[in-house]
Amino acid sequence: MVTPPPRILRVLLARYAEACVRMLEHDTAARRNTLKDIANTLCAVTGTGEIREALTTADRLLAEEQADAAARRHGAGPTRNDRTLTA
Repeated sequence: MVTPPPRILRVLLARYAEACVRMLEHDTAARRNTLKDIANTLCAVTGTGEIREALTTADRLLAEEQADAAARRHGAGPTRNDRTLTA
């Protein structure tokens, strides 16, 4: 799987959260479609088949990148050697 940049994951997660809130405020077909489109995009970029798995995967990838960044700041080098994330 090609790992999406953390910035892209953060933007998609924020858009998903906003779409969920808008749906709770007022459920319309347009808002349902927007939520579905964002969910599908999150699934596609995380290589998952459903939104719960996509959210879990996105959170994991962001946590890994944060750990890698902390390790680099402390001179420990990357914690993963099979892929590189860029901000």
